[in-house]
Amino acid sequence: MIIIIPCFNEVQRIDKQSYINFLKHTLDVNLVFSDDGSTDNTISVLKEIKASYENRVHIYVSIRNHGKAEAIRSAVLYLKTQNLKPSNIAYIDADLAVSLEECYTLSKNLNDKVLLVLGSRISKVDNTIIRSSFRHYSGRMVATVISNILGIAIYDTQCGCKIFKTDLAFKVFEKEFISKWLFDVEIFFRIINLYSKKELKHIAREIPLESWIDTGGSKVKLTYFFRMWFEFYLIKKKYREVN
Repeated sequence: MIIIIPCFNEVQRIDKQSYINFLKHTLDVNLVFSDDGSTDNTISVLKEIKASYENRVHIYVSIRNHGKAEAIRSAVLYLKTQNLKPSNIAYIDADLAVSLEECYTLSKNLNDKVLLVLGSRISKVDNTIIRSSFRHYSGRMVATVISNILGIAIYDTQCGCKIFKTDLAFKVFEKEFISKWLFDVEIFFRIINLYSKKELKHIAREIPLESWIDTGGSKVKLTYFFRMWFEFYLIKKKYREVN
């Protein structure tokens, strides 16, 4: 399994020791850090992690900032150029709001029939989901809009933990995305194009997380809230022929 971690100026948020401890205790996972043009000392921290497990940590560096969507896509394409083809490819955020351990545990739900697993920030009595009221309510509004656009019920399309069977990941991330931040919506459209809405119910699993803790420092500016609706329109227009 390979876990991709997109990074942009993460020096204040990345917990180096958590990554090293995970690699120490989880021997069948490699990490790919995709640095999206950081201007701080993020690269230095990533190199320190790589020094601990040279053969299991890869660093892909983009000269300039392109956004999260392209950072993840570039890392997937990097795997192809390096002839790295693990059974599963996942991505999570650098601040480990979803832990490496939980991502790894969720990956066990993948099999020959289940090709995609989605972490979902559903707050229950027996889990820990901590985020601001603004992020929660704005997230619920966005999720409702996305579900209506897709025509399928998904509780949390924007959770930063998704795990793919590798062949599916290579297909989904082959082409550039319209949006830097709403690319998750395009992911679902692309999968529906490949398998249909009906089949999606059989090949995907949305699983509540045990823990998700908002560490702050989001790269998404509040002003993007207004740009977002135009990007929704562009995405819906592009994929309007989806069945």
